[in-house]
Amino acid sequence: MQNLRRVLAVCLMGLIVASGVYAGDVGKININTATAEQLTQLNGIGASHAAAIITYRQKNGPFQKPEDLMQVPRIGEKTFEKNRAMISVQKPKKRQAKK
Repeated sequence: MQNLRRVLAVCLMGLIVASGVYAGDVGKININTATAEQLTQLNGIGASHAAAIITYRQKNGPFQKPEDLMQVPRIGEKTFEKNRAMISVQKPKKRQAKK
């Protein structure tokens, strides 16, 4: 049983590494790819703020660093600081064109 747990743990770690998610980012919300529903899990972010974040990233491209979230209208330093530990900024994966 203990060997099975070790194998499962190693497999899980391999999946995390292969997916490009770092241990420090597990449980964080990637503001470059999050849905409106996921964004509303952040403190002080309701449906209208989530929509503003999505609109901003569609117009301006992916966020380069977490602090860029403060460039979204009506999201200030206080809201950012409440969520700093929950925010991840990873580049969205490029979609391959179908052949």
